[in-house]
Amino acid sequence: MEKLTFYALSAPEKLDRIGAYLSERLIRDVGRHRYGYVCIAMEALDQLLMACHCQSINLFVESFLKMVAKLLESEKPNLQILGTNSFVKFANIEEDTPSYHRSYDFFVSRFSEMCHSSHGDLEIKTKIRMSGIKGLQGVVRKTVNDELQANIWDPQHMDKIVPSLLFNLQHVEEAESRSPSPLQAPEKEKENPAELAERCLRELLGRAAFGNIKNAIKPVLIHLDNHSLWEPKVFAIRCFKIIMYSIQPQHSHLVIQQLLSHLDANSRSAATVRAGIVEVLSEAAIIAATGSVGPTVLEMFNTLLRQLRLSIDYALTGSYDGAVSLGTKIIKEHEERMFQEAVIKTIGSFASTLPTYQRSEVILFIMSKVPLPSLHHPMEAGRTGENRNRLTQIMLLKSLLQVSTGFQCSNMMSALPSNFLDRLLSTALMEDAEIRLFVLEILISFIDRHGNRHKFSTISTLSDISVLKLKVDKCSRQDTVFMKKHSQQLYRHIYLSCKEETNMQKHYKALYGLLALISIELANEEVVVDLIRLVLAVQDMAQVNEENLPVYNRCALYALGAAYLNLISQLTTVPAFCQHIHEVIETRKKEAPYMLPEDVFVERPRLSQNIDGVVTELLFRQSKISEVLGGSGYNSDRLCMPYIPQLTDEDRLSKRKSIGETISLQVEVESRNSPEKEERVPAEEITYETLKKAIVDSVAVEEQERERRRQVVEKFQKAPFEEIAAHCGARASLLQSKLNQIFEITIRPPPSPSGTITAAYGQPQNHSIPVYEMKFPDLCVY
Repeated sequence: MEKLTFYALSAPEKLDRIGAYLSERLIRDVGRHRYGYVCIAMEALDQLLMACHCQSINLFVESFLKMVAKLLESEKPNLQILGTNSFVKFANIEEDTPSYHRSYDFFVSRFSEMCHSSHGDLEIKTKIRMSGIKGLQGVVRKTVNDELQANIWDPQHMDKIVPSLLFNLQHVEEAESRSPSPLQAPEKEKENPAELAERCLRELLGRAAFGNIKNAIKPVLIHLDNHSLWEPKVFAIRCFKIIMYSIQPQHSHLVIQQLLSHLDANSRSAATVRAGIVEVLSEAAIIAATGSVGPTVLEMFNTLLRQLRLSIDYALTGSYDGAVSLGTKIIKEHEERMFQEAVIKTIGSFASTLPTYQRSEVILFIMSKVPLPSLHHPMEAGRTGENRNRLTQIMLLKSLLQVSTGFQCSNMMSALPSNFLDRLLSTALMEDAEIRLFVLEILISFIDRHGNRHKFSTISTLSDISVLKLKVDKCSRQDTVFMKKHSQQLYRHIYLSCKEETNMQKHYKALYGLLALISIELANEEVVVDLIRLVLAVQDMAQVNEENLPVYNRCALYALGAAYLNLISQLTTVPAFCQHIHEVIETRKKEAPYMLPEDVFVERPRLSQNIDGVVTELLFRQSKISEVLGGSGYNSDRLCMPYIPQLTDEDRLSKRKSIGETISLQVEVESRNSPEKEERVPAEEITYETLKKAIVDSVAVEEQERERRRQVVEKFQKAPFEEIAAHCGARASLLQSKLNQIFEITIRPPPSPSGTITAAYGQPQNHSIPVYEMKFPDLCVY
């Protein structure tokens, strides 16, 4: 060998003839089963290949590859392993000159076949599979970075390489089931095909460029489909974890797109298969979020929400085609429910990894998909349509709750923009109790920024709230602006939510948590006053009982008011206020424990059958509270005014308004433009004091306007029909007279510039003069 190597290095032009001779000898020896000479020939070729790097080595390589192919074609495992080892050595050599005509198609096919070896001897089978994996690894290393070589990323090659590696990964349990002795363990680990296949797959994906990711991922999806590996989903998740951690971070969104497309393609597959794809998508998206998800964020949520809608349709119709017929695959409802939960979990887990600005976009996007009873979002009619709308609303609100959980945003104006808050609160007026509960929990998730939510999970009247260890910060300027803009809207929906007959214990707990968190996170003196007025109005609601609420609901409202006023009195630290609340609570403990949360919000509530005619000592008095808080600097005038919720267009959509209330909205619009209103006084000079007074008095003006609206509504609800008819008739005649005046002014010709002529009775009469006869001053220039 030394002489041969020296000769080859001295006369490199002879290399091709040396290679041809050795190749001829090896082929002859293989045919005659002289395997000793075969090994000698391969050893000689290997050493020459390692030693020579001249430009004429290409012809020698052709002879070498022909010999390796001959060994791989042999049925003898030892010859196959020998040929593979020689090819791996060749793959590690960096050639000085490229080869334009060399093909590796045979080696890809043969190595892939060896990866699927099913030899009877377990040890030999392992060695053959290991050799096949090493051979594929060699092909990849030899071709992946050389643009002049055969393109290993073509689908014809990837469809063989990737499934072969996955096949060996898939049998890791078989390899692990063998229990080698501790001394043999390291050796066995080296001989494990699964670990070698994983290493090779990571290397392959790590070398993939942007345009090659699709060709590398598609065979993975097909392999998982063909072998039904989505349902256990353990192997599928492991595969995509390997993929996501191996590829370059900027390519992550390409894998997500592939999975989303595959989910759409399998939209009519079994729910367990779709659930497996969604679980894999969840794991992949979480890993991708740490890198770069790119423009696929809303695309991913859009696909998941579309799949959620399809699943709801499948569960309602019972088939994938919308109609049950012979041969139709019957859908199991519990499997669809599991798939829906998997989608919601994926939405939440992925959203939790997004930055705040993207999370806000996702929240708005999901909310825009919720079907609402409005002009822009018509609801589907019919029994099936109602069920579909309800299930869609519940699933989307569940998704929204998952996204909002843990959402941290210092500015409430950006966390709860007007268009989002309007749509969210409009769902709070729906009759479905489950939907209303989701809305309350979503609001709590957004408002709770200091982790105080769980501290209000139980409603109680603690004598010292310091044991709760609440985290309280001063209300920021942005929060003050948010409450100035949206506080009345929030109060109104809390008040209307308290009136619902279908409320259960969890609804009242959510209402208490919402009131408490508003008091801690968003409260200034004005908000505290309004919240106290709101809770006192809820107490009046339970006392007057115009809504004919059940006994439990009335007791729950009393208990809710007691728990909240006990909390807010200790937060305001006004001694007289705390004393009044404490006295009423102590009186209730002795005489009416059914009006306290300790007796109402338990597994078996202890209620009273007759709660009408509650004595004053058991109630929190508005006059007393306004007196004690007014002495501490709070707005006593505002405290004295009872809270009355404002009416909006949402009431028309909620299908709960009476005919009288609907008419009152029209009358209210008329009254604003009524000519009976007094003429406005001349505008006074605008100064700093004027502006300050306007800002301070704006709240009082709103309350007066609200009271006037209430009186109009009450008049049309309770006044006799004759009185309403007379009022409307007088309004109509007055309107007609004003119209006549307008017509007379518009029809009458304009006055003449030349003056007027006095007619009979001393009244000046205007004459119409043509424009061309009018006399204009000299200064007019045309």
